[in-house]
Amino acid sequence: MIAQGASLSSKLDQISSHLKPLSYAVDANNNITIAGLKVKDLLTKYGSPLYILCEETIRTRARLYVNAFKEFYSGESLVIYASKALNCKAVCKIIDSEGLGIDVVSGGELFTALSVGFPKEKIIFHGNNKGKDELEMAIENQIGSIMLDNFYELELISELLREKFSVDTVVNLSIRVTPGIECHTHEYIKTGRIDSKFGFDLSQVDELISRILALKEKYKNINIKGLHAHIGSQIFETMPHNDVAGVLLNQYKSLKDKYGISLQDINVGGGLGIKYHEHDDPPEINDWVKVVADSIVANCKALNLDLPRVIVEPGRSIVGPAGITAYKVGNIKNIPNLRKFVAVDGGMADNVRHIMYQARYYAEVDGKIGDAKTEKVTIAGKFCESGDILIRDIDLPELNHDDVLVVYSTGAYNYSMASNYNRVRRPAMLLVNNGRADIIIRRETYEDVVQWDELPQSLS
Repeated sequence: MIAQGASLSSKLDQISSHLKPLSYAVDANNNITIAGLKVKDLLTKYGSPLYILCEETIRTRARLYVNAFKEFYSGESLVIYASKALNCKAVCKIIDSEGLGIDVVSGGELFTALSVGFPKEKIIFHGNNKGKDELEMAIENQIGSIMLDNFYELELISELLREKFSVDTVVNLSIRVTPGIECHTHEYIKTGRIDSKFGFDLSQVDELISRILALKEKYKNINIKGLHAHIGSQIFETMPHNDVAGVLLNQYKSLKDKYGISLQDINVGGGLGIKYHEHDDPPEINDWVKVVADSIVANCKALNLDLPRVIVEPGRSIVGPAGITAYKVGNIKNIPNLRKFVAVDGGMADNVRHIMYQARYYAEVDGKIGDAKTEKVTIAGKFCESGDILIRDIDLPELNHDDVLVVYSTGAYNYSMASNYNRVRRPAMLLVNNGRADIIIRRETYEDVVQWDELPQSLS
């Protein structure tokens, strides 16, 4: 484990240019190593396909966010890890040990964080349709903030307070708004425009505040902590986040003037993109943080506001580049004058992002690093769907059966979206650091796949 006080080397000033984990290396025999461990050896020991997560990369990226706010923002700040990118016990513990908070979007993610003793005051609960049982869990555990997304959630909270909690129960609320800001990213991951399933339109905020204040007359410990907006994911621009701060702080000022409410937090969300392909050029973490910090400072000065606590919610940009997925090559199908398909032993059930978002990835062939890339191939999965493609038209050295293909930047939204489609077993995940590998998610067995099946008595 990296020491808590370890300094970051100057080479990390340009960390967004890194496509691969920080501990990536190639040995004298062209074998890919992560944290000093040969990927081929890990595949032999733990099976294929295999998720491999570099601890050094996660910790380093988390620290870059924290340190950047210390450098560029004189007020209080809190970096919150958006755990939907990858939520498991080990990652929650790493995030906690680096001093970050965590955001969750379901009862399962909340339960996972609580199960490892994550500080409750640093948990934010997001989601556009939280269930009553999920809200009950959040209130019972006195988490840092429930992110109000709609009027229905406020009704559910009111019911829960009436039915199950005392009048002294503390409920911390923040408000998610849609700022009407567009960004250049995939249609499915734009969340800041008005036509979004998430959050309140700005025209609804006054009504919401009135309802909360009415509820607060009976439940005195309902606290409105802050405002939040999130404009999307995998964003390569910085200026939209400059604009988000302006929208939120103008609303902040309005609530103070109209209702005398002094909010604590301004949460500008996350969404910073990462490098999935050699041609991607995302902003640096430092540059993104500086834009956010400068915008908040400038807007607060213009509006005569004290500096709020700034919250940001990076997810992908912390864990995405930390992960690789290793596969074994199986069937190779050459269609003359058209296409060469190379099938691997995984696919859309362990990485659905290509079929969902047309996401692009970069890959290398273990043991053939530096070899001439003589073929343009399409990497296909093993699942019974024509759209089950991992990488379309990539230049690689000649591939053979049982070659190991390593796909980069798979730490975010790969395991978290994985499925048992075709009743496959989901892969194992390893955490690697300083020559050590630990299983943090075990490979499923066939018994796992059928464990929730039930035969009715009429079929027994």
